[in-house]
Amino acid sequence: MPDEPYEYAEWKRCRVNLDYHVEIAKHYYSVPHNLVHQEVEARITQKTVEIFLRGKRVASHLRSTLPHRPTTIPEHMPSSHRRYRDWTHERIRSEAAKVGPDAETLIDVILRSRPHPEQGFRSAIGILGLVKRYGQERVDAACARALLLNARSYKSVAAILKNGTDRTAPHAEEAPILFHTNIRGRSYYN
Repeated sequence: MPDEPYEYAEWKRCRVNLDYHVEIAKHYYSVPHNLVHQEVEARITQKTVEIFLRGKRVASHLRSTLPHRPTTIPEHMPSSHRRYRDWTHERIRSEAAKVGPDAETLIDVILRSRPHPEQGFRSAIGILGLVKRYGQERVDAACARALLLNARSYKSVAAILKNGTDRTAPHAEEAPILFHTNIRGRSYYN
C-alpha cells in the first residue's frame, strides 16, 4: 500500500508572463525569472500547484483561492526586484519625512503621480539614497527646488545636487509695477 492516498490532479499548459508568474484559476504563481515566455506545465491539486519545465519541477506552491493575487517566492525574483521587496509605501514615506518636509512632499507627489505607486519606488528610493552622499539638508533643499521646477524624478534631484543649485536662492519673479492691458513687460520682447 502507498504511504499517501491518491490525490486527483489536473494538468494545464501555461506561458510564463513578463512578471515571471503563471495564471492558474485567476491566481498568479511565481516561477524562476529566467523562464519568462517559456511554456510550462502546471500540476494542480486541491492543496498544491507544481510547475514543470520539460518534466522537471521548477516551482511548487500551496494553492491559493484569492483571485487576482500573486504568490511569489523571493528566490524566483530577479535581483533588481528583490532589492525593492522590503520597501513599502509607509516605509518610503517615513524615511522621506526624516529627510525633511520638502522631500516628504516630493516623494508623495512622485508616488501619487504614477498609474501604479510602485512605479515610483525606484525614483523615491534613489532620492532617499542621495542622503548618504549629500546629507539631509541638501537633499531636502534639492527636493524643494524640484517642486518649484515641477520636476518629478530622481535624475532631476540628482542634477540639482550635482550642479549645486540647491544652495542658491531661486530667481524671484519680478512683478510689473502696474497692471494694465497696455503694459507688456520685459518678457514680451524676448
